[in-house]
Amino acid sequence: MPHVTIPGSSGTVRPMRLLGDPELTAPCREVTAFDAELAALVEDLFATMYAHDGVGLAANQVGVPLRVFVWDCPDDEEIRHLGHVVNPRVTHAGGVTVTGHEGCLSLPGVHAPTPRHDETVVEGVDLHGRPLRVEGTGFFARCLQHESDHLDGGVFTDRLTGLRRRRTLRAARRAPWAVTR
Repeated sequence: MPHVTIPGSSGTVRPMRLLGDPELTAPCREVTAFDAELAALVEDLFATMYAHDGVGLAANQVGVPLRVFVWDCPDDEEIRHLGHVVNPRVTHAGGVTVTGHEGCLSLPGVHAPTPRHDETVVEGVDLHGRPLRVEGTGFFARCLQHESDHLDGGVFTDRLTGLRRRRTLRAARRAPWAVTR
């Protein structure tokens, strides 16, 4: 029987950056070194994501300002999508816009209905620099857009407007983990 490695099983859970931390609002740098350090980062991202019961995690959420994210996320048909992408860029975001439940590991316990496209294509490379194209629909498309936003210095609250935005940011300010009160 072949040896199967479970993503994150050799990783270290890293501290999570929370809303208010400047790391979350700065755009991330392109990865230029495809080495053991990058592989360790991806393992740590999986370990951290699983430890916090997430479905996706971007490198800047653990304080590493590089364009990398991981996911273990179902789509609307409950098909599991598991992977990572380095230097991703959204090449397609389309279909209908769906306002759905969204949260973030950097805003624990804070959720809001957030508009996202129902179809997404992300292109980048894998750990070895090989081209990678990831297509997502439904909830998985939401995940791909959410993590891509992080790498550009955004969080889901940036997509909210009006009363919904004010209420969500107020909930974040009042949360026990709030960086600034």
